[in-house]
Amino acid sequence: MDNAANFPLLTLILFTPTVGAVLLLFVNKRQEDLIGGSPTSSPWPASSCRCRCGSGTTRRAQMAVRRAGPVDTIDRRDYFLGVDGFSVLLILLTTLMGCLAILSSWTAITERVKEYYILLLVLQTGMLGAFMALDFLLFFLFWEVMLVPMYFLIGVWGSDRRLYSAIKFFLYTLVGSVVMLLGILALYFYNHT
Repeated sequence: MDNAANFPLLTLILFTPTVGAVLLLFVNKRQEDLIGGSPTSSPWPASSCRCRCGSGTTRRAQMAVRRAGPVDTIDRRDYFLGVDGFSVLLILLTTLMGCLAILSSWTAITERVKEYYILLLVLQTGMLGAFMALDFLLFFLFWEVMLVPMYFLIGVWGSDRRLYSAIKFFLYTLVGSVVMLLGILALYFYNHT
C-alpha cells in the first residue's frame, strides 16, 4: 500500500522512544529520581491502550509509509515502513516487553540510570524499526541501531561476566550482520533487472 494517510502513525510509533531518549539527555544527573531508581515512585499511572488492526487474511502491508529516494540504484534510500498482521503482533510484543523492561529495572538500576534508560529507548527504536522496515537497507540500518545499545547494556549493566558476554555478543552479531549484508547485496544484484 503506497498511499499512506496524512498522519504518519508508523513514524510516530517508531520514533517516540527516540524522542524520550533525547528528552532524557536534558535531565540533570543529580535529578535521576525523576527517571527512576526510587522504590516508592511509580513509573506510570494505571492506563490502558487499545490497538485496532485490520483483518490478517491478506499478505499485503495494511499500513505503509513510503518516501522514495533515487530509483533502481544501489544507493537507494527509501524510507519504506509498513505493518501486516504478523508484524503488528511483533510490534505490540516489543512495546510490551519494553514497558516490562523499564518496570523491572525501575529499582534494580541504581548507577548510571540516565544512560541506561537512554540506551534502552534507543534499543526500542531499533527493534521497532526492524519490524516496520519494508526496505532491505532500512531494515539493515535498524538492525545495526539495535545492536549498539544492546552491546553497552550487556557490557555496563550485565552480571559477573559482562565484558566477556559483551565481546561474545559483538563477535556473533558482527558475523551475522556481515552475512546478512552480503545476502541483501546478493539479492539486489541477482534481481536488479
